[in-house]
Amino acid sequence: MIKRPRVLSSAAARRIALAAIAIAAAACLANPSQVNAQSADLVLCDRMAADPSDPDRPADVKGTSDVAPSDVATAIKYCRIAANSSRRALYQLGRAYAANGQTREAIAAWRKAADKGSSSAMVELGVLYGTGAGVARDEAQARKLFERAAQGGNPRGVTNLAALGGAGASSDPARARELLAKAAETNAEAQYQLGLMLADGSGGTTDDAGARSLFDKAAAQNHAGALERMGAFSQEGRGGPRLLPKPITTGRQPSAMKTPRRRLNGCDVPTRSRTSAAISSPIFAFRAGINDIQMARWGNAERGTRARQSRLMRGVREGGGVS
Repeated sequence: MIKRPRVLSSAAARRIALAAIAIAAAACLANPSQVNAQSADLVLCDRMAADPSDPDRPADVKGTSDVAPSDVATAIKYCRIAANSSRRALYQLGRAYAANGQTREAIAAWRKAADKGSSSAMVELGVLYGTGAGVARDEAQARKLFERAAQGGNPRGVTNLAALGGAGASSDPARARELLAKAAETNAEAQYQLGLMLADGSGGTTDDAGARSLFDKAAAQNHAGALERMGAFSQEGRGGPRLLPKPITTGRQPSAMKTPRRRLNGCDVPTRSRTSAAISSPIFAFRAGINDIQMARWGNAERGTRARQSRLMRGVREGGGVS
């Protein structure tokens, strides 16, 4: 009689995975030849709560955009231990607390991490002060934190400082451009902000083609500001070919797509729809973009605007017409 193997539950599989990670971490500690050997607690903390945008994150740590609800308890447990000797773990502990709705604990962890030089913790505190979430709103304090983070080479510090209109973001545009270039490989906000600088010639030469490429990359990630700028560049033929929605050439219009009509002096006349007016009119972008501060302020209203602009941009892209 052949016995069928039993399927492991997800909880059991997770315990096995954690045990494997712990064993691997212990093996690293046992091998003195590995320069970057770390404690098992820090390895597990990184596994559950590392931030992909954190400059302190080691290159071999992938990171996660959000701490998964199922990982929160484990992340808090191991990050709390690792935080005794690592500012990165302190920052990640704050992320785990925030994911668990423990705002007070998160703020305390981020303050300690910021005191130890964590630029990511400075950004998180700056966002809280800039939006008044969990603390009294204080834009001056937010600006100071963003300036410190920007000076420490954190691109999020640069973008959020720009959103607040901080002088530190514009006093050295060449440096801001350099910082944004490092993050623009993967970060949509950095791509958008760097695209603006290339389009305006701020901090260096004007590069419309480069700006358009960056706007396109950010628009592909549904960045609302980049969608608007990409629409404007496409319609104007700036930095590349002029792209317009492909016209319908099927002859007779289906009944569902007939041009809306209205009565004028007893006659039927075509009525221009809102959609066609939006597509054929110039599109201009707002300068600030979507960043931590604005995402916190706009909430659902911003997401609705982003969906509308995304639909508009998809119309331009799918048309593919070149005039």
